Amino acid sequence: MKTIGHPYKVNRFKEYIDRFSEAKILVIGDIILDEYVWGDVSRISPEAPVPVVKVNRETKMMGGAANVIHNIATLGARPLLCGVVGQDRTGKAIINELNNMGLISDGIVVEQGRPTSIKTRVVARNQQVVRFDRETQTDIMAESIKSLLAFIGENLDRLDAIVVADYGKGVISALLMKGLRKLIHSGPGESVRIAVDPKTGNFEYYHGVDVITPNHHEAGVFCRFEIVDEETLVRAGKQMLKELNCRSVLITQGKDGMTLFENGGEIIHIPTVAKNVFDVTGAGDTVVSTFSLALASGLDLESAAVLSNYAAGIVVGEVGTSTVSAEELKKLLVNHQAGAKRQP
Repeated sequence: MKTIGHPYKVNRFKEYIDRFSEAKILVIGDIILDEYVWGDVSRISPEAPVPVVKVNRETKMMGGAANVIHNIATLGARPLLCGVVGQDRTGKAIINELNNMGLISDGIVVEQGRPTSIKTRVVARNQQVVRFDRETQTDIMAESIKSLLAFIGENLDRLDAIVVADYGKGVISALLMKGLRKLIHSGPGESVRIAVDPKTGNFEYYHGVDVITPNHHEAGVFCRFEIVDEETLVRAGKQMLKELNCRSVLITQGKDGMTLFENGGEIIHIPTVAKNVFDVTGAGDTVVSTFSLALASGLDLESAAVLSNYAAGIVVGEVGTSTVSAEELKKLLVNHQAGAKRQP
C-alpha cells in the first residue's frame, strides 16, 4: 500500500479546479431538508433525565442529494438534480432554493402523498443532542422512476458523470439502477461515469459502477466483517472490487483519511489533512462531489481522491452540513504545501 503525504503538483490541481465550471454532472438520489436547532444547555429537565436546550437560532439547508449538488455548485459547476419531493411546503422550499441558486429543478418529481424528508438536529455547544426524522422509506412509484429516467435520457449526451446519492429513502432501487445502466450502455452516454455514495443494505444495486465511496463502517457491513486495521481494510477493498465488479472503491475512514482501490492498480492510502474533526455530517457528500467533478474534469483516480480528501478536510472542521468553495480548496492546497516545506 502506498501512502501519499503532502500535496504534489499543486499548480496542476489548481488548473483542474478551474475546469470544474465546465463539467456536466447530474445527481440522482434522495432529497432531504436538513434543519438545525442551535442552543445552550445549563440544566437537566426535572421531568426526565434529559438536557434542557435553550434555543438561540434555527437554520435550514439542503441535505441528501440536494446537498451533493450544493457542494458541486459551490465548487463552480452547474449540476442537474433528479429526485422526488412531496407536494408540501418543504418540497416547494427546496425547489425555490435551487432556482435561487440558478440551478435547474426540472429533474425533480413531485409525488402526491409522499412527504419530503426532513432531518432535524438539536445542537447544544457544538454537540448534537438528538436528531429526529420525518420521512418515508418506501420506494417511489413506478411512474416517478419513469419520469426520472426520461429526464436523464434527455440530458445524457451532455453529461460527463452521474452521481448516485443513496440515503435509503426510496429513490434508489434495483429498478432505477437497471434503467440507468441501460440508458448509458445503449445510448450516447457510453462514456458517462457513475459514482455512488452508497447506503448500507443497497449495495446489490451498484454493480458495474465506476466508483463507490463507502465509509469504513458501510464497507465492513457489506463485507460482513469489521474493519479494524490495515489488513481488514485491504481485504474489504479487494472484496468490494470483486463482488461489485466496479472500477474503483474509495473507502473513507474519518480521522484516518481514505484509501483508494482500483481494479488492476496500486492501493493508495491518503491521510487526512484535517487539523480538527468536529462533525462528519455531509463529509461523504463533499467527497463524492469533489471526486466526481475531478474525474469529469480529466483528473486520474489517484489525483481525484487526493483532491476530495482535501475538500473533506475543510468540511469536517465545521459543525453542521457544509460545503467547500473552489477558492477555499485552492487556498488549503497552497497552505498545506507551504506547511510541508517548512517542516524539517
